[in-house]
Amino acid sequence: MMSVGIESMNVFGGSAALDVAALAEHRKLDTTRFANLLMREKAVALPYEDPVTFGVNAALPLVRALSEAERDRIELLITCTESGIDFGKSLSTYIHHHLGLGRNCRLFEIKQACYSGTAGFQMAVSFILSQASPGAKALVVATDISRFMVVEGGEAISEDWSFAEPSAGAGAVAMLVSDQPHIFQVDVGANGYYGYEVMDTCRPIPDSEAGDSDLSLMSYLDCCENAYREYARRVLDSNFGNTFQYLAFHTPFGGMVKGAHRTMMRKLLQARPSDAEADFAQRMQPGLNYCQRVANIMGATVFLALASTIDHGDFSSPRRVGLFSYGSGCCSEFYSGVVTAEGQARLGRMEIGRRLDQRYQLSLAEYDALLMGSGMVRFGTRNVTIDPALLGGARAAIAGKGLLTLSAIREFHREYSWS
Repeated sequence: MMSVGIESMNVFGGSAALDVAALAEHRKLDTTRFANLLMREKAVALPYEDPVTFGVNAALPLVRALSEAERDRIELLITCTESGIDFGKSLSTYIHHHLGLGRNCRLFEIKQACYSGTAGFQMAVSFILSQASPGAKALVVATDISRFMVVEGGEAISEDWSFAEPSAGAGAVAMLVSDQPHIFQVDVGANGYYGYEVMDTCRPIPDSEAGDSDLSLMSYLDCCENAYREYARRVLDSNFGNTFQYLAFHTPFGGMVKGAHRTMMRKLLQARPSDAEADFAQRMQPGLNYCQRVANIMGATVFLALASTIDHGDFSSPRRVGLFSYGSGCCSEFYSGVVTAEGQARLGRMEIGRRLDQRYQLSLAEYDALLMGSGMVRFGTRNVTIDPALLGGARAAIAGKGLLTLSAIREFHREYSWS
């Protein structure tokens, strides 16, 4: 069987961040309950940022590192999101253009809640394995802006969205998939998928979310267990406790992942609470670092956890990472792959942690002004020019960094410029 997986990978965790502990205090939340979220910061989308800018800023370093001949072998571009900007026109068209990719490229968008990134990744893996175009590469860009505003008017949906707000992030992960899996080599055929219809969270209108927090948690736990059980049925002699040296799960917030891990350890291994706690620190904590600083970026989050695992784990010898992806509605998948010291070194050159450190720190007043609609570009905007004076401090922080920014919309067509 040929090798396939992630050749190169990058994370863009936004250009601005907010301290979520300060936000919790500002919102007068129960700090004891808030601590269970295991969150530190959240990336916040600014008026001149959207899923296109996030996706391009994540993918551009990967594309620029390629020779012209290698760029021309990117024959598939998949954008994975639930934060679309048009009901028909794909985000991938803008991303393709601003990355300067060749025109002999298949490009499209996948919308499948938080499972979308895995859906796109697995489709790219299958394209490479098919050898329909030997030597070709696929670029997968998972990009999202989380929404936490509740849709009004119903009685059944009763989530306390004040606790969803701190975990609502923004950002993107880009992955070049090929037969040269320097970063992450996929265990081909080692997949367990599991899905059914459930109304846990949804986006019934473009700019708002609705959901049932208890139902979402139960569906996540159910899918985590059953997706893994299907993986174990297909992969002989696999064991949740020792097959994987690390685990990277879709992370709506850290506390949800910790609860899922504890449940899996108890059900599958009959582990004592103290043993589960130690295992969590060893195998899962490395994958939470970036998630705790960016928050939930939907389809990209499981790969944000993978990047964090690679950057913070011990890969002095090859290690297997088990991934769990969940998307509301729902579909889920458990799969795995191997990371080596070379992969860790290559990803380290992206300096993801350093770039997260350099983000502009929003004040609570600036953040509240954004929520009130100061310069917010909503779905379906026909014409607008972004005021360059908005959030001048944040603008100054990205000046000269060569990041793509949204500058205007003319008759629905989005126009971008470089900082």
